[in-house]
Amino acid sequence: MDALREAVMEVAVDVTFLRMASAPAEAGPALPPAARVVRLNHCSAQFYRYLYDTVGAPWLWWMRRTVELGELQHAIAPPRVSIHVLYVGGEPVGFYELERRLPESMNLSYFGLVPWAIGKGVGKPFLRHAIDAAWAEAPRQMTVNTCTADHPRALPNYIAAGFTPLRTLREIWPVPLRLGLKVPEHLCS
Repeated sequence: MDALREAVMEVAVDVTFLRMASAPAEAGPALPPAARVVRLNHCSAQFYRYLYDTVGAPWLWWMRRTVELGELQHAIAPPRVSIHVLYVGGEPVGFYELERRLPESMNLSYFGLVPWAIGKGVGKPFLRHAIDAAWAEAPRQMTVNTCTADHPRALPNYIAAGFTPLRTLREIWPVPLRLGLKVPEHLCS
């Protein structure tokens, strides 16, 4: 083995790409009274890394863990990207990231809750908040993708929220062993 080559575990995932062609016509579920979403004017790479690592740990979110803080800060810098944090009782319990890829397209790049907030009734209203925030900027379409490494309810929730699956592709992820991430059991076979 080449000494310069990083040790990785290859993980096969199926990635589903989805699109929403128009804003939902009906009102969505409201966030609980103790919840509020804040669009950050500036998000430090350190706070973003905390959110990304905490939300994504059970779901093998690894790609942005490999990026140096300076490069990460550049990747999440406005105006192309906006970071929105869900607070419940003053504690951050989730976040989403909207990326303006093209003038007419808005991508929901990341969306998730911290593990202890899952199943508490905030996920669907928080997803709707993300959808409404995206459509408030009047794009022609909204996109998102999810994969078999994500929470099992991610794909059904995106479809229920109005996204239409476009295609599913198999990807082989070279997850660096140095990250110490636990690969979900269903992906190890």
